[in-house]
Amino acid sequence: MKSTDSVIEVNNIGDDNFETLVMQSDKLALIDFWADWCQPCHMLAPTVQALAEDYTDQIFVGKMDVEANPITPHRYEIRSIPTLLLFKEGELVEQLTGVRPKEEIESIIKAHL
Repeated sequence: MKSTDSVIEVNNIGDDNFETLVMQSDKLALIDFWADWCQPCHMLAPTVQALAEDYTDQIFVGKMDVEANPITPHRYEIRSIPTLLLFKEGELVEQLTGVRPKEEIESIIKAHL
């Protein structure tokens, strides 16, 4: 890998742009609900980053800070973080809570592509 390779940015999602970026997306959308104080969230972050890079042309990957954006987590009854939600054509199709291995998340993504 060259040092000039660019890193794919994981999109920061907020209550204000969730509808546009996730619900109206023509791609699968994987959203990581997290908070800065959550250690397991920080453990999952590199996996989410790797998935964003591996599937950059196939899925939309975003992160939503539950502290700064209370409306959307409440709507989807997020009670524990980290939680990953997978949306297809504006519909919630999968929900995973806790730190999960990349292979498990990848298997779920592939099942919906």
